[in-house]
Amino acid sequence: MSEQVGRTVWINGPVVNAEGSRHISMLEMVEVGEEHLIGEVIGLDEKKITIQVYEETSGLRPGEPVFGTGMPLSVELGPGVMGSIVDGIQRPLPVMESKTGAFIGRGIRLTPLYHQDKWTFTPEARKGDVISGGTILGTVPETSSVEHRIMLPPRLSGEVSWIAEAGDYTVEDVIVKLNTASGQHDVCMLQHWPVRKARPFNKRKEPQQPLVTGQRVLDTFFPLAKGGTAAIPGGFGAGKTITQHQIAKWSDAQVVVYIGCGERGNEMTEVLQEFPQLIDPRNGKPLMERTVLIANTSNMPVAAREASIYTGITIAEYFRDMGYHVALMADSTSRWAEALREISGRLEEMPAEEGYPAYLASRLAEFYERAGFVETLSGSEGSVSVIGAVSPPGGDFSEPVTQQTSRFTRCFWALDKTLASARHFPSINWLESYSEYMDDVAEFWKNETQYDWNTLRAKAMDLLNEESRLSQIVKLVGADALPDEQRLVLETSRILREGFLQQNALDEVDTYASLQKQIRMLDLILYFHERAIRIIKKGAVIMLIHELPVVTDLIRMKETITNNQMDKFDGLRSVLDRQMDELEKSYS
Repeated sequence: MSEQVGRTVWINGPVVNAEGSRHISMLEMVEVGEEHLIGEVIGLDEKKITIQVYEETSGLRPGEPVFGTGMPLSVELGPGVMGSIVDGIQRPLPVMESKTGAFIGRGIRLTPLYHQDKWTFTPEARKGDVISGGTILGTVPETSSVEHRIMLPPRLSGEVSWIAEAGDYTVEDVIVKLNTASGQHDVCMLQHWPVRKARPFNKRKEPQQPLVTGQRVLDTFFPLAKGGTAAIPGGFGAGKTITQHQIAKWSDAQVVVYIGCGERGNEMTEVLQEFPQLIDPRNGKPLMERTVLIANTSNMPVAAREASIYTGITIAEYFRDMGYHVALMADSTSRWAEALREISGRLEEMPAEEGYPAYLASRLAEFYERAGFVETLSGSEGSVSVIGAVSPPGGDFSEPVTQQTSRFTRCFWALDKTLASARHFPSINWLESYSEYMDDVAEFWKNETQYDWNTLRAKAMDLLNEESRLSQIVKLVGADALPDEQRLVLETSRILREGFLQQNALDEVDTYASLQKQIRMLDLILYFHERAIRIIKKGAVIMLIHELPVVTDLIRMKETITNNQMDKFDGLRSVLDRQMDELEKSYS
């Protein structure tokens, strides 16, 4: 039962000052006013309590009571989390809609999980086992895609004196009785965890496996390792959301957590409508069976936007601790930073660059630091890969959020509005993007494809960089002024851009490319370049090479060769050799 700890004296939007008891702690969850609006203590000064409220404060008056809960802002973790659609403080949106309609009411207290639902529990621990935090007690088939592994809460350890038999139980039913140093402890399937505190693990490991997305420009040119961090900065309409959707659908992450943080309501509505309709290409089941959606749109209370990314990453860490590889999408961290700025302004804190609080960098670092490839408390491996979209005003990458994000992420996928306007998707600028995971994943690429991926990638990047330099000359004097060897660089780069970097998310074949297909495509394009150089040195003109039928075949192979038809690359290579040989004979 909540206990009154003070009364409101000052209200400024989501920030409320109260006077009251000293028996309250920082980051404690409180209830404000007669409607019991949910809030969190963010400042204490003797009897002055500063609270950020996660609901609309219109109509709240000075003198209304403030109730303490004795708990920090936490999430409920257990069977039922998977497939849920919640707001920034984990209130289930479908239930809220049924209670209040399309617009969220105030002071609504809902349990994030359905406590009356029964789940089929199969025990794995046994009576007499001495166990510690993180040990798998049993399993629940939560969905057909994800097996929910019931873990002992991290702070507990002891001897199992009793464990429930296989059967159906609610999340509040006792399934294990544990003899601990402080006495007997009852354990159920439901856990609570404070969102601002990272969940513990045994040790952090070096990431060595790429998060395979099936998007060629990402996997081949700018790979993200499992447990790594990536930023996707881009202006309005550059394709941030569709890029994240593609990663969510096609990546080899086992669990996806998608946070719509401060995005426009109509855009988030599309996400909420489309995700339940998406089919998981792995098993033909709905993608929602391994997805958690957190929706906090721009017209929702600003303070809840600030909390939403912590809610999301805590849920991601929970599935990581089960031994899953989790991909977390935050769309967008710019809106989250704007929430920080608004709250900071209402607290009358000294502003830093562009009005953002001075602690913006430390908050971003704290968030991205929770990504990682780890050995869990149970001894298994799991990871959380964090992909944060950034929406710089006017596409200006020099603004504070983009700059600070680039400090704490090792992968930078820079979206280009010019490419998007030219209908080149994914519109990732290959000259401004980078990845620091290439050395980490090189061995994986070699074992998986039997090709020297790093060397092929370096050759392709050299061509694209040379094309950029030559393009400046072409604008001044025209392509005809260049020697044929340099014009070949432009031709091969065009094939790379149109036939490799460009990918059609709506094409059944092209939407996803396996690593084997990606490397074979890249190898064939570079082989074409090597053969063409040899012929040009013998006197052939570039136009004859440009007009070879195989050039069109190279551009279209992304759509004509499926992931299961690797032998077709051998056939295409033979066609290339035959056409090149015929041309070469003319200059022998």
